[in-house]
Amino acid sequence: MKQRLVLVALCVIVSAAHAAPALAGRTSAGVLALRTALEMIGVPYAWGGGGVHGPGYGIGRGAKTKGFDCSGLTEYAYARAGTLIGTTTSEQWRSGVRVPRELLEPGDLVFYDSDPSSPGPSHVGLVVDAERMVHAPHTGASVRIDPLDRDDLLGFVRPEVGRDAMGL
Repeated sequence: MKQRLVLVALCVIVSAAHAAPALAGRTSAGVLALRTALEMIGVPYAWGGGGVHGPGYGIGRGAKTKGFDCSGLTEYAYARAGTLIGTTTSEQWRSGVRVPRELLEPGDLVFYDSDPSSPGPSHVGLVVDAERMVHAPHTGASVRIDPLDRDDLLGFVRPEVGRDAMGL
């Protein structure tokens, strides 16, 4: 099953490269981060889990599960690409520049705000293409690809390249 998921992920990378010809000749931090996140498809969601070193045991309701929460997955993916973006959705929301939807590239971060009583983002994923993201959705689920469009879409960020992750 894991091999099938990795094969599907690789097909998604190829289709994303064809959908964005400008990326075909270069390897950006976003593309590297996206590849890393796609390789994690099938890893369980663990609240508070994961980070720069990969899947980890979560905290609270995620304490018995080794995996990723949403920001742990994106943090790991970008760390593997050599860029530090922070550990929480709020830190990651401030990790780069806002990008309008029409300029999205594979690997940009997509943020959602499902809790209007608490300012700032409550969920993050990585853009696959104009219609899909890869993310760690919620307890009981695994890293997967889902549609980008949701009612609680907050915005998009392209992390700053050059925030060195070496030595981690």
